[in-house]
Amino acid sequence: MQITLPKPYMRRLWRTIVEFGMIKPSDRVLVGLSGGKDSSFLTYALACARDSSPFNFDLGAVTLDLGFTKELVDMEPLRLFCSDLEIPFYHDRVEAGDFILNEQGKSPCAKCAHLRRGTLSTLAREQGYNKIAYAHHLDDAVETFLMSMIYSGQVTTFQPVTHLDRSGVTVIRPLCYFRETELVYAGKFVPFTPIKSSCPLDKHTTRQKVKELIGGLCADNHYVFDNLTAAMRGGAPLELWPRKLTRKELKPMYRELMNSTDKEEELH
Repeated sequence: MQITLPKPYMRRLWRTIVEFGMIKPSDRVLVGLSGGKDSSFLTYALACARDSSPFNFDLGAVTLDLGFTKELVDMEPLRLFCSDLEIPFYHDRVEAGDFILNEQGKSPCAKCAHLRRGTLSTLAREQGYNKIAYAHHLDDAVETFLMSMIYSGQVTTFQPVTHLDRSGVTVIRPLCYFRETELVYAGKFVPFTPIKSSCPLDKHTTRQKVKELIGGLCADNHYVFDNLTAAMRGGAPLELWPRKLTRKELKPMYRELMNSTDKEEELH
C-alpha cells in the first residue's frame, strides 16, 4: 500500500513537528485512534511522516472502548487500517460508561478525558511508548481557549506538547496547525471510513455550543477565528486587571486611606 499525502499537508505537519520539537530520533509514538476523521487522518499522516523521515521513530495506535454501549466496538476495521500502515494496533475496553454519564460532580466530558488520559498513559508506558499523539486540531485549541474564559474564568488552552510528570509520557498534538475543515477535505486521501462516535453526548456538549458560537460570530466577521488564534499565542498584547485582593490585604489599605482623609480634614 502506498502511503502518501499532498505536499501542503506534509509541509504543515512537519512544520508543527519541528517548531514544537514533537518527535525526535528513536521516539516511540502511540496514536490515540478513536476511528473518527481527525484521529484516522493523524494516524495516516504520521505513517507518511515515518516513511519519509530522515530519522527513525516508531508508531503504534490504540483504540479505547469506554463501554458506552453493551455491544463491543468493532475493532476489525481499525485493525486492518493499522495493518495496512504497518502500525501495531492495541485496544482496550473500560466499563466506565455509567460512571462517566451518571455520577455527580465533574462534567461527563471532564471525567471522560481524565479517564482516557490515564488509561492511555498506562498502556503507553506498559508497551514502551514515550509519547502519545492526540488528534486535536486548531479549532479544538481555539474552542478550549474560549471555553476556559467563559466557564472557568481562566485564560488558557491546551499546549502542543505536554509532559505528564506522573507517567513520564509526553503528549503531542501534531494537528494543532490544521483547521477542522482541512481535515474533512483530507478524508478523501485516507483509505479509511470514519466510525461514528459511540458517545451518547456527541454533538450535545458545551464544546459544541462554543463551536456554534464561534461559527456564528465568524459568519458576521471572518476575522474572528484568526483574532482568537492570535490572542492565545505568546507575545500577544495582554492588558488584564490586577488580581483580586483578599480581605486581609485590603484591610491595611482601607485603614491607611481612611486615616489620610482624617489628616486632610484637620489641615483645613
